[in-house]
Order: sequence, then C-alpha cells, then structure tokens
Amino acid sequence: MEKIELQAEPRTVIGKQVRRLRREGWVPAILYGPGVENRPLQIRAREAEEALERAGTSHLISLHIAGEKKPVQVLVRDYQRDVIHRNLLHLDLYQVQMTKVVTVDVPLVLVGESPAVERGEAVLIQARETLEIECLPTDLIDAIEVDLAQLTEPEQQITVADLAIPANIRVLADPDEPVVLTSPTWVPEEEEAEEEVAVEVEEAEPELVRKRKEEAEEEEKET
Repeated sequence: MEKIELQAEPRTVIGKQVRRLRREGWVPAILYGPGVENRPLQIRAREAEEALERAGTSHLISLHIAGEKKPVQVLVRDYQRDVIHRNLLHLDLYQVQMTKVVTVDVPLVLVGESPAVERGEAVLIQARETLEIECLPTDLIDAIEVDLAQLTEPEQQITVADLAIPANIRVLADPDEPVVLTSPTWVPEEEEAEEEVAVEVEEAEPELVRKRKEEAEEEEKET
C-alpha cells in the first residue's frame, strides 16, 4: 500500500472557539482508540484534504504529532464538511493497534467492460459501492476490483462470493448478495404480447360499458 503521512499538532482550543482555528487554516481533529485517551489535534487544512483524498477511510496514515518522536498509525473513521462550501470541518482519527483486527469499508472498483452492455443488450446496475471487511492493519487493501468481463449476457450478476479477495481478509457481507448485474434493454416477445392484449382489453372496456348502457335505455323505453 502507498505510504501516506500527515503532520498534526496538539490542540488546546475547543468548543465554539475552533471557528477561529478554521479561519486560520486549521482543521480540528480528535485522535482516539483502544487503550488511549482522546486527544484533540489540529491539522493544516490543505494537508488534511490531501490525506483524506488519498487515504479515504480504508488506508493507514502515519500521523506525526509535533513533539513526539514516533508516528502513530491511524484510520479516518469519520469527517464532517460544510454543506455549502464543502470545506473540511473535522476529522475523527482512529489509532490502530497493529496486532488487532480492524473493520473498514473498502471501495469496489469496476474494471473492464461487460460484453452484454457493449452489444447494447443490457444496462449495468451497480448494487454496492463498498464492501465491509475485517483484517489486520498490515493486510488492508485500497480497493476490491470487480471484473465486468464476466457479464456476457443480460440478467447475469456478480455476487460477493465471485470477488477475488485475499484469504487473509474476512468479508462481512452475505456471499450471495449481488454487487453488479446486467438488466436487459428489451422486453421478451411473450411479455410484449401480454401488454398488447391488456391494452386492447382496456380500450374495449369503455365501448362495452357504452353498449350495455344503450341496451338498458332501450329496455326502459319498451317497458
């Protein structure tokens, strides 16, 4: 995996005062994890954005804290953005223990082309964009590839069980759950015929009602 490093400083400003930090180009963060105390930190906004873009929430980051000799290994567990300007507002950093299993969501990356889609016989539907996995921090992967070349015909699917996943990674999802599938772009002739019959019946019904109404009126005149 690509090595990603990030610089941070201890933070003394808390509460509503963090607005001043943001105006000065900092992103407030919290470092937490098993067996460690929660530590407020601050990170330069540009560096935080770059690290988040490269690491996402499934890639280890070597976090260097000012005044400390050794970096700690962290995962981005959560982050908040301004809903209007999309500026990064806060980072939650989880300090991992390298000998203990972690759970992360790994992105699914579609590769190749589906022959059925290329021929115009089907459209591609992606049912999942991420997959939750469990493994040691040293075994983390950036993404899981989904080979679309397997989808040669309409109404085919690739399930979780079909994915090529290393043996040292445990997937926390139903093996039979679809990841991507092909939906046909045409309607079978039998279904078309049924639809035509249904339309004919619907069109005939008003005429039938009108005819029965006229017959009833004629009967009233005769009586």
